[in-house]
Amino acid sequence: MLYYTLVFLVVALIAGVLGFGGIAGAAAGIAKILFFVFLVLFVLSLIFGRRKVSV
Repeated sequence: MLYYTLVFLVVALIAGVLGFGGIAGAAAGIAKILFFVFLVLFVLSLIFGRRKVSV
């Protein structure tokens, strides 16, 4: 998921440099959403992924 965030970020930067403002804004918005989804899933996996089962 972090890979797709970086891809959309690069697309937004290239589109911004070439003057495509609408595409750059949309790609940057998608990159931001994907980054926050990744961050939430990462924190949840840190919290719930380290359960020790006592037998």
